[in-house]
Amino acid sequence: MEIRLIPAAATYDLRHRVLWPDQPAAYVELPEDAAGWHYGAFEDGQLRSVVSLFVDGEVARFRKFATEPAWQGRGIGSALLRHMMQEAAEHGARRLCCDARQEKAGFYQKFGFGVEGEPFYKGPIPYVRMSCALPAAG
Repeated sequence: MEIRLIPAAATYDLRHRVLWPDQPAAYVELPEDAAGWHYGAFEDGQLRSVVSLFVDGEVARFRKFATEPAWQGRGIGSALLRHMMQEAAEHGARRLCCDARQEKAGFYQKFGFGVEGEPFYKGPIPYVRMSCALPAAG
């Protein structure tokens, strides 16, 4: 497996197919994509998982984390999340946040994320806000 920076546009197809296939393709493009770092995990030369990181001082947020369904549960998403957490710390973040689909909260809890507040909805899908502390880079 290889994890590397990729252009925002390289994330769009996977974001769309995995996260919001019932929406128009443009739905997964974020206005802030130009300001983020976008990471892809590749297996056999194929893009299998993507995540986008946005750092604002000591707080970072990741969005649009998507893994090909056939590759879920095989460790590629976990490796990408660990890599992105390290990158966030190296960019000066001390806290990492996300809006997670409620059904995926247990996955993030394994990495030290805690749920903050009550569930909310994006369309018909329940989400929870989650965050974790990041160690100082170094």
